[in-house]
Amino acid sequence: MYFLSGWPKRLLCPLESLEQPLRIQTDPQRAFFAVLSPSQLSIWYCRPSVLIVSYKELAKAASQFGPYKEAEWRPDSTMIAVSTANGYILFFEIPSVRDKYLYEPVYPKGSPHLKGTLHYKEEQCAPSLNLEVKKVLDLQASITSLQSTLEDLLVATADGFLHLVHWDGMTNGRKAINLCTVPFSVDLQSSRAGSFLGFEDVYIRDMEYCATLDGFAVVFNDGRVGFITPMSSRFTAEQLHGVWAQDVIDGTCVAVNNKYRLMAFGCANGSVQVYTIDTTTGAMQFSHKLELTPKQYPDIWNKTGPVKLIRWSPDSCVVMVTWECGGLSLWSVFGAQLICTLGGDFAYQSDGAKKDPLKISSMTWGSEGYHLWVIDGISPSNMKPERDASNEARQFGILQFHFIKSALTVNPCMSNQEQVLLQGEDRLYLNCGDATQAQSPRNTSAHSEHKPTRERGPFSDGSLDSQGLSTLLGHRHWHVVQIHSTYLESNWPIRFSAIDKLGQNVAVVGKFGFAHYSLLTKKWKLFGNITQVRGYGTLFAYTGELRIYLRTSNLDNAFAHITKVQADTLLLSVFRDIVILFRADCSICLYSIERSLNPTASIQVLQEVSMSRYIPHPFLVVSVTLTSVRTETGITLKMPQQACEAESIMLNLAGQLIMLQRDRSGPQIRDKDNNPNQRKHLPFCAPVVLAQSVENVWTTCRINKQKRHLLEALWLSCGGAGMKVWLPLFPRDHRKPHSFLSRRIMLPFHINIYPLAVLFEDALVLGAVNDTVLYDCLYTQTSAREHLEVLFPFSIVERTSQIYLHHILRQLLVRNLGEQALLLAHSCATLPYFPHVLELMLHEVLEEEATSREPIPDPLLPTVAKFITEFPLFLQTVVHCARKTEYALWNYLFAAVGNPKDLFEECLMAQDLDTAASYLIILQNMEVPAVSRQHATLLFNTALEQGKWDLCRHMIRFLKAIGSGETETPPATPTTQEPSSSSGFEFFRHRSISLSQSAENLHSKFNLTKTLSMPSGPSGKRWSKDSDCAENMYIDMMLWRHARRLLEEIKLKDLGCFAAQLGFELIGWLCKERARAARVDDFVFALKKLHKDFLWPFPVIPASSINSPFKNGKYKTAMGEHLLKSQSADTFVNMDMDTGVSNTPRSRSWLGTISSSQREIDTVSSHGPHMQDAFLSPLLSKGDECSIGSATDLTETSSMVDGDWTMVDENFSSLSLTQSELEHLSLELASKGPHKSQVQLRYLLHIFMEAGCLDWCIIIGLILRESSVINQVFSIMQSSDIDGEICQNIKTGLYAVDKWASTDCPGYKPFLNIIKPQIQKLSEIAEEQVQPEAFQPVNPSKVTEQANPRAEESRTSSSHGTNPQSDAGNSGASRHEEDKSKTEDEDSFQEGSYDCVVS
Repeated sequence: MYFLSGWPKRLLCPLESLEQPLRIQTDPQRAFFAVLSPSQLSIWYCRPSVLIVSYKELAKAASQFGPYKEAEWRPDSTMIAVSTANGYILFFEIPSVRDKYLYEPVYPKGSPHLKGTLHYKEEQCAPSLNLEVKKVLDLQASITSLQSTLEDLLVATADGFLHLVHWDGMTNGRKAINLCTVPFSVDLQSSRAGSFLGFEDVYIRDMEYCATLDGFAVVFNDGRVGFITPMSSRFTAEQLHGVWAQDVIDGTCVAVNNKYRLMAFGCANGSVQVYTIDTTTGAMQFSHKLELTPKQYPDIWNKTGPVKLIRWSPDSCVVMVTWECGGLSLWSVFGAQLICTLGGDFAYQSDGAKKDPLKISSMTWGSEGYHLWVIDGISPSNMKPERDASNEARQFGILQFHFIKSALTVNPCMSNQEQVLLQGEDRLYLNCGDATQAQSPRNTSAHSEHKPTRERGPFSDGSLDSQGLSTLLGHRHWHVVQIHSTYLESNWPIRFSAIDKLGQNVAVVGKFGFAHYSLLTKKWKLFGNITQVRGYGTLFAYTGELRIYLRTSNLDNAFAHITKVQADTLLLSVFRDIVILFRADCSICLYSIERSLNPTASIQVLQEVSMSRYIPHPFLVVSVTLTSVRTETGITLKMPQQACEAESIMLNLAGQLIMLQRDRSGPQIRDKDNNPNQRKHLPFCAPVVLAQSVENVWTTCRINKQKRHLLEALWLSCGGAGMKVWLPLFPRDHRKPHSFLSRRIMLPFHINIYPLAVLFEDALVLGAVNDTVLYDCLYTQTSAREHLEVLFPFSIVERTSQIYLHHILRQLLVRNLGEQALLLAHSCATLPYFPHVLELMLHEVLEEEATSREPIPDPLLPTVAKFITEFPLFLQTVVHCARKTEYALWNYLFAAVGNPKDLFEECLMAQDLDTAASYLIILQNMEVPAVSRQHATLLFNTALEQGKWDLCRHMIRFLKAIGSGETETPPATPTTQEPSSSSGFEFFRHRSISLSQSAENLHSKFNLTKTLSMPSGPSGKRWSKDSDCAENMYIDMMLWRHARRLLEEIKLKDLGCFAAQLGFELIGWLCKERARAARVDDFVFALKKLHKDFLWPFPVIPASSINSPFKNGKYKTAMGEHLLKSQSADTFVNMDMDTGVSNTPRSRSWLGTISSSQREIDTVSSHGPHMQDAFLSPLLSKGDECSIGSATDLTETSSMVDGDWTMVDENFSSLSLTQSELEHLSLELASKGPHKSQVQLRYLLHIFMEAGCLDWCIIIGLILRESSVINQVFSIMQSSDIDGEICQNIKTGLYAVDKWASTDCPGYKPFLNIIKPQIQKLSEIAEEQVQPEAFQPVNPSKVTEQANPRAEESRTSSSHGTNPQSDAGNSGASRHEEDKSKTEDEDSFQEGSYDCVVS
């Protein structure tokens, strides 16, 4: 509603005076304000804030009159009455000096400002005024209160008298009324009229006149409060009557709100009691209370002291309260708190030290409520700003606070918009996003420009969509529009503002005329003819005209359609193409706008309704709205076209919402038989009161059949009582409604923000909230402690929003309207925050009922639980709610929603593993460890099957935590990773989970009884010192079982992913399973399965292969070696510099046979962990989007990837290739699978080679079609004591492949022909072995001595990977033919791992 903005300003007083100001009071028009000191009266101009004239009392007169106390302006601002301590009233006249102005603005040369125009001085310059004492009146008693009425001045004195003094003819018209003679009673109907007899010392401490109630709210010196009203037009003691407020005995001050007929009484206990007058009995009726709550202000709520001052804003929408101890608090008219300076950054410095609250001795609102003038009550001794050498003006203790307010405060017709519009003194704040991204404007050629200046085209269709959520909620920042300075200079202050439905056009109304702004073009439109602007006043209040201007043309009366109106218009609103006016004679008039052939539109009167019987004063009407809301929803079912008709008028009469709906009880005339305008002439029924204490009303004319509940509802803001919604109730499936079921229901609910707009379909309330920023740390010197930047935080306004759907659903369930709640919920189930709605509802009901001290006779939680089960999100909702609730409430929750074990099993059945994991946390806290382990095992197995690796890692931690006796949540995932020497790869995650080899087991790499590689990463700690414990064994058993199943089903890709993600000891496990699960029974099936899994194409024979030199394998080896060398070694040739390895060119294949001597192996092994070559085969096709690690690491260093074949190797480029050879080569390259699959296969090849699973190595070698791999395997088989059964199995398998290739896949035949000699050798070995020996572990020394000299390099090089985080230069490709120092090894060990991340 109202929001603080920025820092307050302190006024500079140019006068030599040491007197501290006492009172500040604006004049009724709020153009000037008077400042009262003990012997001085000053008149200031409001904009700019400058001193105009000051009157200083002479010393002799000052001693006679005593110090000044209070000031009161005459309603026409021509006189000021000042009361003094000795019982005198001084009447000052304020004549203005003709044609003399102060502080004229100075413009630069060539400025297009309006200096030469008529009246510019009176608009832009401060007038020159004089102050003259016209009359002095001696009342001979201390004056306690002054109050101005329309023609008289009312003065209360301490001797118990009430004096009525005329502003003119003062002495003659003086009347005194003794309060003892005024009868007081509880109400005006009471025959027992008590009086003040016997209480001679009672007098009025404070009073204020209320014009709309025609009486005075008074506070007596004994703390009692009341209301005095004249029983007739004559103001005499006999005609006065008073009523008591029975509950208030400690009143201190009073302020009245004329628009809402409220009297706010400040009390000594720090609260403000707000009363109104019951119109039927005349008694004082309690409305609501303004008080600080211990929940929000635990330190200060009962230490504020008595209320000192209460001031209502000029638009009567908010009230400012201050206490004896200081501080400011702002409340809406019916008690919603907006701002309080006793908490937060106002009360505490940035270092946590408590500030002294600002003590206020007087305050008054400025024009339109944009400013609050405050006199801080700091004693003069503290406030002696001495004049320094520069002769600066004195700083008085007058502060000016700046406010931004909602357009709803003055333009209530904005309530059927979905935008939040705030207006400041010189700018507008909009919540709509960039207008160019919003919807295109519909057919909007004309619009009614009036007080509301509704920018909506009256001819656009009714199903206008709301703006997207992203536009309205996209960010917290405002779209700020600066009001045009030319318009502002002569028309300040801005009174009204409005925005259209699409948020594309804004209009503002100042003193005269209006200005129009387009958010699409970012331009303002002003009236070109100044006389037209001045010609019709403030556009709505005194003109008796209704004007429609064309939005697309210039602002000129030539383009306006002007209609005369009988009486002055007070309020205006638009419903589709109908304009509704509320006029000063308390009548309502409906006009229809229709497009005519000329550019403007025509207006026709539809209907007039007189409301004078029901409205005591036209000023009391806060808003008037035309809506399609009816009490009878059945009619919309029979005739759905009438759901969007103008069915009723909503009138907010001083907070009382009154509804007049069309009387359809008579015979209904069909539209097609008659003029369509006829139905608009249906009479209105008698008014019905819908609600009390209403501040704002929201409704929409859009139609959405899916969300009828929300769009046909009426939304009310009721201040401190929260919000209310008048919701329609529909029969389900168009069945006949129950006779006992009402058509609508009023549901109250509380929200945490002040509502400024309602998004109907999106079930959201939009608002704004004040936030503060401290800057006191910028001023650390002692001299700067009095800076306003230190005393006050900087105030900013932020956008905010809140969901309200859960409140409505809950209210419906409380009233046993579950069917309606289901209908409403299902219509909103597509909203992105609907799961949060269910969770909020469950959480709030649980918190209330589970923490209640009293037994609840009819608990709501079981109903809410049953309601949530109707939605698929039931399981997530319950567990999310439980995990955000304290443990003590869980039993109460699960007693209503069901056993967590059952819910866990439901999650597993629904394959919702993440939710099941959340239930596991619940079970861990509520059940014994055995139950937790049982359920965790179920979940772990399911997660393994589905490949949910993150969840698997958590489950491993969880099971370990249970095993080690921990009962709280499992420990967090370790973030430190052990350096890796053999770089593993990941299939789906961008994190390194590598196989690392520790120093103590490297020397026995082929000792298969030991673990060959230590996993690192998230589960690395699992194989730590406690690896012998039963829990780890239990986990290992599950992992082994899963790995065995994957291998048996020939899911190698899944197996690699499983091992890399979970750090599984694949090599060690394969060694144990070599003769069991890791044995290949059907080579052909395995080959086909791998082709399918890795998306690897089967080879084909080119047509030209008959005469190709490649047919007999003549060039195969050389070509393969050169190509592979180019793809691998040269890829990282530029990276070797950083690792200290010499950049030696290589011309050998990187997958040859073992070529390292025993000495080299021993040297490398003895230095502990080392880095192995990590070579990648690059992509030759730029179309392949698979990335390995950081793509730049490859492309910047490898000429191959860029397709530059000539720079690969001079030996390779010197080969002379014929056309057919090139075709064959391209076919070879094209028949390779995706690069990702190649990396994965080579990694698996490395794993199987390490584990001695030679049959799998053969199959991968066949797929890659690399004879070097086959040669390597055969050389190992010849040089080692290999089980004869394995040899026989490989031989049988290869023959089966050969047979299959001959019949089904001839593309494999060339490669099989190349390795035929090795197969024949293998047959001889198998036949030589008489008796198969039991399998023995391979001795590494034998392998390295007897095998082909390139096996070691092939094994190390085939572990592929690049780590995106590491530097491109640190490839750490270790050269085994060179000795390296231990330091170099360790450096490359730590920095050089490259993970292959496959996206």
